[in-house]
Amino acid sequence: MRRFPSISPHPHIRLPPRFSIALCAMLWSTSGLFVKIIAWNPFVIAGCRSFFAALFLLALQRLTLPPGRPFLAGIRSPFAWLAGLSYSATMVLFVVANKLTASANVIVLQYSAPVWAALFASFIIREKPKWEHGVSLILIFAGLFILLKDGFAGGGILGDALAVLSGVVFGLASVLLRAQKDASPQDGMTLSHIITVVFCLPFVFIYKPLVTLPSALSVVYMGVLQVGLAAALYAYGIKKVSAVSAMLIASIEPVFNPLWVFLVIGEKPAPAAFLGGGIILAAVFFSNIIGWRNSLER
Repeated sequence: MRRFPSISPHPHIRLPPRFSIALCAMLWSTSGLFVKIIAWNPFVIAGCRSFFAALFLLALQRLTLPPGRPFLAGIRSPFAWLAGLSYSATMVLFVVANKLTASANVIVLQYSAPVWAALFASFIIREKPKWEHGVSLILIFAGLFILLKDGFAGGGILGDALAVLSGVVFGLASVLLRAQKDASPQDGMTLSHIITVVFCLPFVFIYKPLVTLPSALSVVYMGVLQVGLAAALYAYGIKKVSAVSAMLIASIEPVFNPLWVFLVIGEKPAPAAFLGGGIILAAVFFSNIIGWRNSLER
């Protein structure tokens, strides 16, 4: 039976890396719903969310730190800072874009990220995409088009542009985290939330949020689970999965978005959502089966 190294989120938990990234994507998929629910300035949401995420990740790292390893030793790497800045930009742009355009637009445009990851990986870490990645990318874009075509026209130009930029830096962040596969990608993820808090802090005083129990609980959930635990799971998986594969697996996020909306507010997905979602899931499944088979043959 194949064993997986204990990296994070806990030294006694062993997860298949691809499954870890899939769980991460499921947590990420709840963000659009909560961003819409919280009536705060987007920079305030991003900053408060990352504040709780940073606390969670720092505590997690302190609890799981291997003997003899300095705390946050990975942030000494230039790749950690570049990854931190890139992922911080991804999070801020995603929240702002969600306030300026339709959530569906943001998701489909951000998930141009696998294409950007393939390009950046080829130049930065010499990690070439495989043929199954190309097939899966075509299927995923077809699925996204079917899944979101009805709602895509209702967005704002600025929000759509920020969503595209979010996809670019998301793909770059994945590659830079992958570049730390022999070190600690989680340090880069932790750093990204600290950077986000510092950047967004002035907006908390400029646009003072109206704190209610639902908004406070929502922000804590988003910080601890939706981006905090998700960051630990992603850092765990990216050590063993290529940057392009990680982005492809994360493409299940838009499939689960309408599911959470249906469960929380009862908005029933259109029939096209089932077809598009099925295509995306099939593409991700295909890519991972081929990748898993190839890893066994090595």
